[in-house]
Amino acid sequence: MASEIRARAARVPEWVWLAGLVVVSAVVRIVLSRQMLSPFVFVDELIYSELGRSLADGEGYEVREAPVSGYSLLYPALIAPAYALFDDLPAAYAMAKAIGAVTMSFAALPAYLLARRVVGRWVALLAAAIAVAIPSMAYTGTITTESLFYPVSLGVALVLVRYLARPTTGRLLALAVGLAIAFATRSQALAFLPAVATAPLLLAAFRARRAELRPFVPLYGLLAGGAVLLVALQALRGQSLSELLGAYAVVGEGGYDAGDVMRFWLWHVEELTLYACVVPMVVLAILLSRVRRLPDALQEHLAATVALGFWSTLVVGAFASRFASDRIQDRYLFFLVPLLMVALVAWGELGAPRPPAITASAAAGALVLTAVFPYARFIGEPAKSDSLGLIPLWTANEYLVAGSYWATAVLSGAVVLAVSLALVRRHAILVPAVLLVLLVALSRPVWSGPHGFVAAAVGALRQGNPGLERDWIDRATADGSEVVALWTGQADRFTVNVNEFFNRRVGRVLYTGAPTPGGINELPVARASADGFPAGREGVFYLPNDATVVAPYALLDGTVTPDGERVSRNELVGTVLWRLDGPLASLATIEGLYPGDSWSGRAVIWRLLRCDGGELRVQLHSDPTLFAGRLTRVVATVDGRPAAGIAVPPEGSVSLRVPLVSTRRVCAVAFSVTPTLVPAEVLPGATDERALGVHFDSFVHEEPA
Repeated sequence: MASEIRARAARVPEWVWLAGLVVVSAVVRIVLSRQMLSPFVFVDELIYSELGRSLADGEGYEVREAPVSGYSLLYPALIAPAYALFDDLPAAYAMAKAIGAVTMSFAALPAYLLARRVVGRWVALLAAAIAVAIPSMAYTGTITTESLFYPVSLGVALVLVRYLARPTTGRLLALAVGLAIAFATRSQALAFLPAVATAPLLLAAFRARRAELRPFVPLYGLLAGGAVLLVALQALRGQSLSELLGAYAVVGEGGYDAGDVMRFWLWHVEELTLYACVVPMVVLAILLSRVRRLPDALQEHLAATVALGFWSTLVVGAFASRFASDRIQDRYLFFLVPLLMVALVAWGELGAPRPPAITASAAAGALVLTAVFPYARFIGEPAKSDSLGLIPLWTANEYLVAGSYWATAVLSGAVVLAVSLALVRRHAILVPAVLLVLLVALSRPVWSGPHGFVAAAVGALRQGNPGLERDWIDRATADGSEVVALWTGQADRFTVNVNEFFNRRVGRVLYTGAPTPGGINELPVARASADGFPAGREGVFYLPNDATVVAPYALLDGTVTPDGERVSRNELVGTVLWRLDGPLASLATIEGLYPGDSWSGRAVIWRLLRCDGGELRVQLHSDPTLFAGRLTRVVATVDGRPAAGIAVPPEGSVSLRVPLVSTRRVCAVAFSVTPTLVPAEVLPGATDERALGVHFDSFVHEEPA
């Protein structure tokens, strides 16, 4: 019976099995992506949704109605149909994720073809299954370039190994096209150029024949000619080469510290070893130790894998050393995992050679790499979007061996290695099968764990727009009306990012102190004081060209009260949608909050112009770490007399209502806060030397009845 089933399976064409794998992966990822209620990788997801919307509207590559360059050309075009088909942005968001799920699942195709060069079809299908089972498939739930760059980068690897096998003019042209597509997908593909140049050198070294390099002369001629042409073109334009990167031009400017670069390069190699479950790195070392005795196809694969791996980890490490020193970015490196897995299945097909000395040294070296990685430095919030290989360890925080990340990683790696290397040679093919199951298991905390993607999406929505429909602004405003968003730094930045992502009416984004983190094409505004401006113009916001901000609606936090009518309000975060009467202005002034923060000191003063009384509602919260076990007393004084007070507990939010008195159409409230604490004096390791009282989250003025 079993032999009959195997015979029937063997008669099914390879493409049917492969297509089934892609379809199953895509369907599973589309279903899972419905759990992602909001983007959380800001500002990347916002930028690419804006680019997709702009292309769908026929406006070219624009973010916030201003042209941009340096971002992916192909990924926005890929998701643009979602924004063309759906005016409803939550529906377009779901469609864009579905497009990404299908696209990323196609990574199984180049992974299969890479493996098929060195192993039989069933083992190649196993390698393809691993390619769509890695934890980074979670990026199908985001609006980021990973979903396109993953299959494209594996496609480049496939074209490269085919070119190494037979360096014809046609395959060279295919490689050039592949590199162009990769660069148009993400500028990180520049790292592929030195990898492509290095791979033939490695292959010649593997075969110990200099003559191997002669067929690659056209490749080096093309690379040299292209470099000269680019330098000449940029010189004629009066621009540096780094300006080819557009928005990422800063990456090519300034100097890099060699020591920092090497440290970050090694850390990325260490984390990649952990991500790949250790075994593939050991197998890679074993294969390289006997590379001259390997089949030609496997030599070509190893040359491409080592070249792409070295240059990619080096470039990503260099970038992180200057621009992302708080994170390890395996989001830019996980495409290397299928290449390592192909080497692993080829090792099994060769009978799993395990020369004792080399195997012991490689195993010890891989475990050392996992032992010396600085886990405590990089396990934290940035890992949620960039370091998926660390999330399972973070999730297991309560169950660590001896309470240690490194001990847990080393022990886990040692167990996987022991099981893999203990299998008899005829069962060595079970090793990639075991790793497939392990990667699926590790994908769960990355997706649905407490630090995973779903939790991060829920958290982003809770920070930016809890409790309301995601497109509440579009529902409350007329079609074609612009809603300007003002960022004062007092509210969570997600109150701007999330609402802008889901609402087409949100247009210009303004700021008073500093732009939103990572924000582009935002406009600074300054608030006019009462001195030097005609009556009625106090508090008006002016752009750098001295123009006022005119729009029918404004999205504001609770610290800004304009001339206008309140249309809708998010009570949980204090965000208010206003219909404006005249230019954008703030009739309210607030003194006593720290710049760009909602923390107060000992005293806060709130004033409102053109006020006829009514009531002020203030939302407050404390900090359970700083004020553990302590109540904070807030007393409101109006017209020289205490008018209201409240005790703010360490956890939770409270609302203080203050009756107002109008004096010459000005209402004022003075708040006293006791006690205040200095974090640097009461918390171990804290460096904040401000005297902190309580968070003033929002101020809401209610007109008199």
